[in-house]
Amino acid sequence: MTDDPIYFYSQVEAFSEFSNFAPFGIAMEGLWWPTVEHYFQAQKFHDAEWREKIRRASGPKEAKRLGMTRKLPLRQDWEEVKEAIMLSAVRAKFSTHPDLRELLVSTGTRPLVEAAPMDGYWGSGPDGTGLNRLGHILMEVRARLSTRGEVIPN
Repeated sequence: MTDDPIYFYSQVEAFSEFSNFAPFGIAMEGLWWPTVEHYFQAQKFHDAEWREKIRRASGPKEAKRLGMTRKLPLRQDWEEVKEAIMLSAVRAKFSTHPDLRELLVSTGTRPLVEAAPMDGYWGSGPDGTGLNRLGHILMEVRARLSTRGEVIPN
């Protein structure tokens, strides 16, 4: 097995299932969210109507656009909680969809990198030196699934 990184981003390339835009819904807070992106973007706000609007967005791109608004204030603790929220949503995704769980585990110990050209926090950024926090969260979930072979509770 190779140690070459696995890059994911586009919905038409290999491993696109790892993207938050991939069409795999999750149940969180008693509601069904069409994608991880829908859930994550909604969590930025306390306004229940706006969160519901994001949940019902036509797709993940629209959910992200709604989540990027600054017409409404972000929750004050957003910077402190965003990674825990992402981890919880990613765990739900791989707990809900057995085929995805198998795909993630099949990557072994290869580095996972979200090749998001405009996102240096969650992805690798424009020059590949981004923090790749989504990739690290995926690797954390994979490690837990690999060592315990279990579905991860939220």
